[in-house]
Amino acid sequence: MIIKIGKLKTENYIAIQKRCLSVCFLLCISFFGYAQVSPNIKTKVDTTSIKIGEQVIWTVTVDTDSTAQVIFPDGQTFSPLETVEAFATDTTRKKDRLTLIKSYALTQFDSGSYKLPTQRIEINGQGFFTDSTRIEVADVAVDTLNQKMYDIKPLINVEKSYSNWWKIALGILFALAIIGGLLYWFVIRKKPLTEEEQVALLPPYDRALLELKKLENSKYLIQDEYKKYYSELTDIVRSYLEEDAHVSALESTTDQLIDKLEMMTDAGELELDKDTIAQFKRILQTADLVKFAKSKPETSVAEQDRKSIEQIVEKTHEALPEPTEEELMELAEYQEELERKKQKKRIVIASISLGAVILLSAIGASAYFGFEYTKDTILGHPTKELLEGEWVRSSYGYPPVIMETPKVLVRQNVKLPPEAQAAVQEMQMFGYRSSIGLFTMATASTTLANPEEEPDFEKAIESCIKQFEKTGAKNIITKQEEFETLGGIKGIKVFGSGKFQASKSKELIRGKYTIIMFGGKGFQQQIVLTWLDDDVYAQEIVDRILATLEVKTEA
Repeated sequence: MIIKIGKLKTENYIAIQKRCLSVCFLLCISFFGYAQVSPNIKTKVDTTSIKIGEQVIWTVTVDTDSTAQVIFPDGQTFSPLETVEAFATDTTRKKDRLTLIKSYALTQFDSGSYKLPTQRIEINGQGFFTDSTRIEVADVAVDTLNQKMYDIKPLINVEKSYSNWWKIALGILFALAIIGGLLYWFVIRKKPLTEEEQVALLPPYDRALLELKKLENSKYLIQDEYKKYYSELTDIVRSYLEEDAHVSALESTTDQLIDKLEMMTDAGELELDKDTIAQFKRILQTADLVKFAKSKPETSVAEQDRKSIEQIVEKTHEALPEPTEEELMELAEYQEELERKKQKKRIVIASISLGAVILLSAIGASAYFGFEYTKDTILGHPTKELLEGEWVRSSYGYPPVIMETPKVLVRQNVKLPPEAQAAVQEMQMFGYRSSIGLFTMATASTTLANPEEEPDFEKAIESCIKQFEKTGAKNIITKQEEFETLGGIKGIKVFGSGKFQASKSKELIRGKYTIIMFGGKGFQQQIVLTWLDDDVYAQEIVDRILATLEVKTEA
């Protein structure tokens, strides 16, 4: 553009010159002012090619105003490269300028081509990003000719770092299985009858004949034991008469027993001839003499007396009337009742034995693991089951909150109050609440309507406490401290105790709570946890959640 100055008036020309000089002066001031406050960031690496295990030094230089606050990357932010060491910051001041030099030693133990990622450097709350760099990691060549080779070292036993509680539990179960098997085999199982039991279940007549046969094969007479011989002989016949003929023979004397047999014969209840009764009386009298007067009859007489008793048993059995159907039923019911009593006795013994085993096992477990842990394992405990169950690691909301929890948090429908709708653009909330007790987990990510607005933590904390009070909580004690994640992101931790209303109940119970808050320009993240005051399992859950908590301040 060509201006014909000659055509302008002198005063107009002077005015235009003044304006141009003013504009230039302002541009210069703006330019130099901007140069003073605008930071200058440079990065470099000492090498872009290393061998496995070698280190690359990454250096970032920040030139900024002397009053600026600079925050360098911290932690393992260089993945897939690993941070070996973050060196101290070298600081240089020159007039109103500040030069900061920060170096990091990085390495990688796998060969390949890796991208050293962009790093975020925060200056006065504003993020500046560095350039990414490609690092080549080469294999280490092994000279198998010059390098001496050694034999493989033998295996050594190393104590495992995890607890061996499962071995103890397996041992207890194995012992219980063995004890249960023994109880079944010796108590519950229907064992085969012994010879004595089989004899006892025979009818009186058959049992008497079998016992007389055993007496015949005994060595009493050979060993000159006549007293034992005649005692067993009379006991066999008396027991038979007691059971089969229903005569009270065991407690009766010889004369009393003979009188009862004669009376039954006269009454027609027992058809025995007088010779049989007289013969029986003679044998009983001989037995009395042997037992009480130490008489010793001939061996042939003793053998004949046994044969005579066998004939008396047979004649008595024949003389008895046939049992009626009612008597047979009574006998069957009697035998069934005896069997039921035996079975009941076996069940009682088995129950007592099993109860004793369980009691001893519980005492042993309580001594090793503690009474409360054993009780909760046997009877069950809601937060213990959560703690020992399968945990999940998930990301919730935007900006995301990442944490490990025993249950996946479920998205909650949030209705913002009218006074908050103008300040909040979006709120995403996720939560879980145990059906028993006070254990709850919740997280919320809030996007503010004004992207330049900083979150008001004090107001958010006050809002949480008021929400507790709306749900019935009382006597809330509040403490506050700084919280930092493993990734180095700092936030605020608010924690304490109080009386809270339990789930599905109006009763107030003593509980604890923890609120973690993070945030930056335009957003806020919040985690809320509540649990019973004396719930050790819930405390372990909370500690694990906070140990794995990570947040991202941007996508």
